[in-house]
Amino acid sequence: MVTKFSIFSGSSHPELAKEISKHIKQPLGKVKLSTFSCGEKYVAFENTMRGQEVFIIQTCRDQLMNEDYMELFLMINAAKLSFATQIHVIIPHFGYARQDKVHVPREPISAKVMADLLVTAGANHIITFELHADQNQAFFDVPVDNINVHKLFSSYFKKKKLPKVTVISPDAGGAKKAKTFADDLGAPIAILHKSRPAHNVAKTTHVVGDVKGRTCIIYDDMIDTAGSVVAAHEALLENGANKDIYLAATHPIFSGPAIKRLSKANFKEVVVTNTMPLSKEKQFKGLKQISIAPLLADIIASVSHQKSVSSLFY
Repeated sequence: MVTKFSIFSGSSHPELAKEISKHIKQPLGKVKLSTFSCGEKYVAFENTMRGQEVFIIQTCRDQLMNEDYMELFLMINAAKLSFATQIHVIIPHFGYARQDKVHVPREPISAKVMADLLVTAGANHIITFELHADQNQAFFDVPVDNINVHKLFSSYFKKKKLPKVTVISPDAGGAKKAKTFADDLGAPIAILHKSRPAHNVAKTTHVVGDVKGRTCIIYDDMIDTAGSVVAAHEALLENGANKDIYLAATHPIFSGPAIKRLSKANFKEVVVTNTMPLSKEKQFKGLKQISIAPLLADIIASVSHQKSVSSLFY
């Protein structure tokens, strides 16, 4: 059974939405998005969606995620009040995902707050990429498809035919995801022990695994200020790794000193997806970007045809 559906885009990543529209061969719906002089957001859909399933695409950008979320909440609510039958929310980068537990007394669990707000606004289904912790899915009272992109990265690196590859997890928490990626490549993994003396500050203290003379691919879910991955790069060189070190990560947040750090670190390549848009200021030598648009187009088609989504990425 094929359900009639419409696709709309917020203002955060129009390039991705247009690419998805091209792959799925369906035009994007029209939506008016503006900001009043007082800072309030305004949303109005220009196409009917009564009796239709609706897909809303909105990511969370560096420095703008709070505005992106507010716009998204209003879009979801407008779709709900316009009699959409199902509202599928595509958030390639789910902001606040790292604030998923109480680390010190009197902290909020911000990821749970965002999940509650999305559901309260009217979302029936969430599609996102590489949640910082898989258990974040439990914060939602609606179904969540947490898309793993290891196949996109493994396909890219297999074509390079790199010698003596070892996949590196920059911390113990990412070991499971690194192992999945390593299995795709038929490579061993090594795990780095990392400490955080302060927010956005990372120090690598131990390397667990053999990296001497190996071509290392550091594999992570995101690059924020790049402190962790640059520290990992230094630790790998100190332990005898091949000088050509690659970095692969799903979300290119690139905040604060990230671009300066990555450029100075001299990675062979930094390979990311386009879950977030990258301005010209965030481009640098060695940066490669893999598009998630074909995968998202297939996911939208599978959902609208009521077919399996997990088969596309597992």
